[in-house]
Amino acid sequence: MRCNSFLSQTERNAVIELRHAMHREPELSNAEWKTQARIRDMLRRFGLADVKVFHNTGLYIDIEGTASGPKRSIAVRGDIDALPIGETRRDLSYCSTVEGVMHACGHDIHASIALGTVLAFHRLRGNFAGRLRVFFQPAEEAEPLGGRTVEAERLLEGFDRAVGFHVNPEIPAGVFDAREGAITKSADQFKLIISGKMAHGAAPHQGVDAIAIAAAFINEVQKVVSREMPADDGAIITIGTIHGGNATNIICPSVAIEGTIRTGSPERRAQLCQRVREVAEGVAVMHRGRADFNVSAGEPAVVNDPQMVRRFRQVVHETVGYEGVTSETRAAGSDDFGFYSASVPSIYFWVGSRSCGNESHLHTPTFGASDDIIIPATELAVRYILALLNS
Repeated sequence: MRCNSFLSQTERNAVIELRHAMHREPELSNAEWKTQARIRDMLRRFGLADVKVFHNTGLYIDIEGTASGPKRSIAVRGDIDALPIGETRRDLSYCSTVEGVMHACGHDIHASIALGTVLAFHRLRGNFAGRLRVFFQPAEEAEPLGGRTVEAERLLEGFDRAVGFHVNPEIPAGVFDAREGAITKSADQFKLIISGKMAHGAAPHQGVDAIAIAAAFINEVQKVVSREMPADDGAIITIGTIHGGNATNIICPSVAIEGTIRTGSPERRAQLCQRVREVAEGVAVMHRGRADFNVSAGEPAVVNDPQMVRRFRQVVHETVGYEGVTSETRAAGSDDFGFYSASVPSIYFWVGSRSCGNESHLHTPTFGASDDIIIPATELAVRYILALLNS
């Protein structure tokens, strides 16, 4: 990078130390007790003791600037939970020691970048006038979501902006990505119980076949996307589970279906959920059955603020060069940073991680990312946040 380092060698060592320790001892969502203690102890090592707990296993810390000038407030999120996936990488000196659990989504890297950001701003507090709040957020991967708690407890109240980031093996190491608008999708889970009437398999007219109704629903509901949603929305309706029937010669009286409804449009989110409900109820009535439909609201889409994206790209151009930033990546998945971006203007940028030996996708047992991307990403985040605080 074309800038002086914001981190001392001792701080750099601590950032990599945290990454290795978290990767060796990953913890699942809402069970990140050792990770929480490790981060707290590391902060105390650098004289940062005023750490607050949220969502049971999460932490956040505030750094107050001492310079004169406008007092802006910026929040930064680094998630800390791992996934129930067994790691098959054996080329790492710090591979997971927990059976069936690994950091397959790079949260060990995100938390390390967050730590480096805290340490840098603690020393740089004479260079800005506002406040930085850094979240070490648990439970990004599974309910109850940590991001939902941030919103529910109003932990972003009074803040001007929020910054999030995520490693991406589809982007070369050393390259960053940011684009305006929705860059992930909302994710709402639904459960549908289709009720019919049991009968002998040889006399289907005496019953109401819940499996036939379920099949009709699965076929019809996809037309909500293909015929009612704009093509650029990228809406997705996924049928994830289906259970019904007890024997081959009985007309099935009940089927349970679960799935996910995704959209990049906050405006069309409610419309999409309502249309899935109407299709379920309509198909059931048409076949003389009944549908009980329930939706559990998940995370909103992550929506990037255009002004923040433009400033980010400018900072990358100045520090990495024009070749260091792209704007091609959108995710079909979801992230509970959507709760942050729904509360304050936000940016969620991608950190490229693809390098030789690190080409596997996220959420796979062979996913990995080099330590080499962590310090440059931290340095860039610090420079960018300083620009936001002082602009």
